[in-house]
Amino acid sequence: MKTTLYPYDAILVCSFGGPNKADDVIPFLQNVTRGKGIPEERLKEVGEHYYGFGGKSPINEQNLELVAALEKELARRGHALPVLWGNRNWHPYTTDTLRDAAAFGAKRILTLVTSAYASYSGSRQYREHLAQCIAELGDRAPEIDIIRPFFNEPGFVRANYDAIIEAADKLSADLADTHIAYVTHSIPTTMQEASAVTGPGYAEQHEDVISVINELIKENHGVEVNSSLSYCSRSGSPHVPWLEPDINDHIEELAKQGVKHLIIAPIGFVSDHMEVAYDLDEEALETAEEHQIEAVRAGTASVRDPFVAGLVDMIELRAARERGEDAPEKTVGEYPAIPDVAEPGSCRMRHGEVTGIPVIAGPID
Repeated sequence: MKTTLYPYDAILVCSFGGPNKADDVIPFLQNVTRGKGIPEERLKEVGEHYYGFGGKSPINEQNLELVAALEKELARRGHALPVLWGNRNWHPYTTDTLRDAAAFGAKRILTLVTSAYASYSGSRQYREHLAQCIAELGDRAPEIDIIRPFFNEPGFVRANYDAIIEAADKLSADLADTHIAYVTHSIPTTMQEASAVTGPGYAEQHEDVISVINELIKENHGVEVNSSLSYCSRSGSPHVPWLEPDINDHIEELAKQGVKHLIIAPIGFVSDHMEVAYDLDEEALETAEEHQIEAVRAGTASVRDPFVAGLVDMIELRAARERGEDAPEKTVGEYPAIPDVAEPGSCRMRHGEVTGIPVIAGPID
């Protein structure tokens, strides 16, 4: 099977997954936490976040929108290539998607993981997941390649910048009088340390994106913005240290510093899924209101044109390199593109740990 993006027969969007209805919530959370010894009462507590939205996570519809947007942009560039979708933790499961793709003749598939940053949970865990899918399919499995973490891809950064400028227009103050609270998903500090062994760490990747966005604001609006990085959605034992500050604690501190106008910018998230819809749109905005701060939440990269175009650029460039052509990645910021193929031992769950789980070749994480 030869396509216009040879050697690839399809693109796979591989995501976390989420429940579609109330009855899905506990089974979904059991999938997510399997092997971690989380008591069911805690799962029910977390499930309340989903029940507040009718038991349906927004992530599934957003993945379908991304699949459609990628198909449209690929077609616009003249590429005849199907875009598939599979999840780690809920239907459609990645194994089922790959099984169907192989049945229809796909031999080699390029995978886009819906996480921009390199860490164990953001990239290596997906590599382990894909390796397990391939092992389950055995001889029927197609060959899988993975697109690198794309935190410094120009379209991703531009899409986040655009979202922040749109949010700024909703505030009564100018950007010069507004603080930008950049937010991402917290991870254990041991995972942060492991992410920094073979490249820029998880936190440093975010700081790099922030630096580029702030520079774009300065260039285009003549403003040196005040900004910071904070975290949301920590979980697990309270005795295990995670990256801080939590966005809610941070908003309280900003209020003490006299901040009156705030943009909450979720640069750590590709789309407006549950961590954004609950942790930011409900909890963080409520905290800001309690402290008399005028706050607005910026959008995510989602299916904004620069982001989708940037992803298709990456697909084209990866296919070209696999054909032996000279096709260097486009990047912004301080760090070079993360290599296509992972270095051995990159981004384990914690520095020095060996998980014993197979990992397929993919982006360093």
